[in-house]
Amino acid sequence: MTARTERRPRKLGWRFVLLAAAVALVASALIRALWLEVYYIPSGSMEPQFSAGDRVAVSRTDYAFGPINRGDIVVFDGRGSFDPLNSGRGPLLDGLSAIGQFLGLVGSDTVYVKRVIGIAGDEVKCCTAGGQLSVNGEALAEPYLFPGDAPSSMSFDVIVPQGKLWLMGDHRSVSADSRSLLGAPGGGLIPVGKVIGRPLQILWPLERFGSVPRTFIGPPAQKGTQ
Repeated sequence: MTARTERRPRKLGWRFVLLAAAVALVASALIRALWLEVYYIPSGSMEPQFSAGDRVAVSRTDYAFGPINRGDIVVFDGRGSFDPLNSGRGPLLDGLSAIGQFLGLVGSDTVYVKRVIGIAGDEVKCCTAGGQLSVNGEALAEPYLFPGDAPSSMSFDVIVPQGKLWLMGDHRSVSADSRSLLGAPGGGLIPVGKVIGRPLQILWPLERFGSVPRTFIGPPAQKGTQ
């Protein structure tokens, strides 16, 4: 009887640990699915705001309660626009990658982070006589650009249709963005419905810990374009 009494608390202890771990996992999954996600930045296309290796907290709810504005940084699903719908890596690699992404250890092959330069109804053009981008004829001041980078080495003139966004990286000379897809289906324009959320905070590395500011650029949004 004594031995049986000593073993029972041990079994209950393990059951409690497993139950607590399961509850924590479910709670974490719900939080990340409905409110806050953590993403790994794999490249320098958004320098100096984000550096390769940064872990960033992304709100999934910000754009549910307000419009996406020019200057906003957005995390979005690039499948069907920036990336092929099927990566072709196979279920094992896809599964391992998904685990790494959930833990914030690796980047995603289909999720991107860029800055909104044009919203519905905008004419985005490069470049003015002064070498700047323009939106609806107004030259853009872009203080977030990587030092020494030109606004764009590629000329373009795009009118953004309803429900779409024109996106560019801050480190223009190394960023593959809407400009790279001008000749592809969709013309480099990203559906608003593909936006996952807004980066709020750099979490890691600690020396870069800090909030991500919002920057509004260009002329006021035209009525009825959002």
